[in-house]
Amino acid sequence: MNRDLVETFCDLVRIDSESGDETRFIDYLRGLFEQRLGAACRLDGYGNLIARVAGKESQKREPILLGAHADTVKPGKGIEPVIADGVIRSKGETILGADDKAGIAEILEGVRTAKRRPPVEILITLGEEIGLQGARNLDSSLVSAKTGFIFDSDALDTVIVGGPTHVSFDIEIVGRAAHAGMEPEKGISAIRVAAQAITAFAEGRIDEETTANVGTIQGGLIRNGVPERVTIKAECRSLDHEKCMRQADRMRKAFEDAGRAAGARVEVKADLNYKASRVPEDSPLVKTAMAAIAAAGLLPKTRVITGGTDALVLGEKGIQAVVLGTGEKDAHSTSEEIAIADLEKVVEIIRQLLHSLA
Repeated sequence: MNRDLVETFCDLVRIDSESGDETRFIDYLRGLFEQRLGAACRLDGYGNLIARVAGKESQKREPILLGAHADTVKPGKGIEPVIADGVIRSKGETILGADDKAGIAEILEGVRTAKRRPPVEILITLGEEIGLQGARNLDSSLVSAKTGFIFDSDALDTVIVGGPTHVSFDIEIVGRAAHAGMEPEKGISAIRVAAQAITAFAEGRIDEETTANVGTIQGGLIRNGVPERVTIKAECRSLDHEKCMRQADRMRKAFEDAGRAAGARVEVKADLNYKASRVPEDSPLVKTAMAAIAAAGLLPKTRVITGGTDALVLGEKGIQAVVLGTGEKDAHSTSEEIAIADLEKVVEIIRQLLHSLA
């Protein structure tokens, strides 16, 4: 067992870093990278950490990017890792935080132990779990690498080469309040407007590339009052950009039409979070990743997903990246776990990447 790797991972997960509360963790990482890798570290204006590590036994000058994210989902405070039968879990009251602190520990150990490597830029982003905020706000002028690998998935044998267009909606419906028992006809129910709008468009799995979802509805104050105000959070996404935009238009129109018919005021704010893209499977980046996975004894494959990744946003900033696995299971739950053997396997994959790129 690689005790340095395991101890590093356990140390990382013990430091709280729920989304929005990553500052102390980033400060710790900065010191760790400087101490163990001799890295030159700096933060961009948003707080993302960029660590530059010199090449080793290599004539290459252009760096390669290795990335992960600092934040965890909730409940992520007071994590205490427990090791049993070669598997690391939390005590059970919290997540483990392997998403994505396994990726950080693996990158650190892979870079540290590689016999040769090109120059490396390690990017640790903030706010990935709440909409890829760190990547979206990254000052890319501080990053020299043009290609890279993001460690933020589960399967060790898979290279994620593409993802979707994603549109998020924040919707407010304002009707008219009234006493529901005495004079309901004077009111305009914002909840009913919302219901009519939601049932007017397809939701869930639209086709094999496209999904739509209404995630939250908040409204009404009292049982016997016609509800005046409702706020809704919704989204749609598709591997086909034009499909996603058409679905977004249908959803917007449904809310506006329902509001108009009822005499309610409807405001729809739509945000294009990122745009569908795909790294060609015959690109040097994908070939390098698949060769490294194969050299580690696994059968590599590629995949596109309808989830968002930092790689999608980095692509829009001119940094071509694919996503590789870290080995965690049951992420975003108190059952989250990671096998020590999988931690070690990812370190081997990273060393293979660095050796081939050196």
